[in-house]
Amino acid sequence: MPTTTAAQRREQARVEYDAFIRACPTNQLLDRISDKWVSLVVCALAPGPMRYSELARKIAGVSPKMLTQTLRSLERDGILARTVTPSVPVRVDYELTPLGLSLSLLVAGVKDWAETHIEEVHAARERYDGAAGD
Repeated sequence: MPTTTAAQRREQARVEYDAFIRACPTNQLLDRISDKWVSLVVCALAPGPMRYSELARKIAGVSPKMLTQTLRSLERDGILARTVTPSVPVRVDYELTPLGLSLSLLVAGVKDWAETHIEEVHAARERYDGAAGD
């Protein structure tokens, strides 16, 4: 059996990624980026950097704990960058990385679709619920 380099093994693993397999890293990544708070944070940051307080105001209903966890996970995944500016008080800005910007295009499309089609979904739910009650 021929030896393979680390780069060759990584390339082979990339080819073999299958998001339908629970243990696959791509499945785990889809789980992360399909989270409601992740989607809203990514959309909120698409126009440019924001401070924590701006994000908290923009994203109605997110708790401080959930916003902090979401920001940390996105920073860990390389989707956003956190910049600390020494001042009094300290200024912290969050902005999308190039990887995050590429994701924001997709997430914004889903957000726009939801905003455009919510009435149709409501109507479908009412029809379904009415038929289920028969």
